[in-house]
Amino acid sequence: MNGIIIREIQQKDNQAIAQIVRDVLMEMGAPKVGTAYADPNLDLLFETYQNSKSIYFVVENNNKIIGGAGIAQLENESENICELQKMYFLPEARGLGLGTQLMDKCLESATAFGFQKCYLETMPYMEAAQKLYQKVGFEYLNEPLGNTGHTSCPVWMIKLLNSKNNAN
Repeated sequence: MNGIIIREIQQKDNQAIAQIVRDVLMEMGAPKVGTAYADPNLDLLFETYQNSKSIYFVVENNNKIIGGAGIAQLENESENICELQKMYFLPEARGLGLGTQLMDKCLESATAFGFQKCYLETMPYMEAAQKLYQKVGFEYLNEPLGNTGHTSCPVWMIKLLNSKNNAN
């Protein structure tokens, strides 16, 4: 796997990353409704992340997309809170440290955008993902924030970012 690169999403990646999200959710037994599976913008991630203060990265191995994750403003929430969105990896990409690398890139971007906190939602049985989130400083919340539409995701986490704006 020495042909691995992490780069910003391109329009040509839309179909591949949407399929990865759907395949991983089905692999994990997640419901289609109330998860990223049913997001109306899932097939248009390149276009979705063209807004300011948002970015989506894909992980590519020898020209094949094997994972991805993004950062965007958390809908219906304070301007200083972003959301880690659609972080999914094919089985062949797991256990290689790519999650940590991708998470670092996303959190660096969030900090550069001026966000002070990063929020995420996940499923209780996505234990490996939760271990990664905890490792980088995410803590559990008792209730959801914002309006993600992911009503089937009952695990909510947040992380304080090391932003220059945290002094305010």
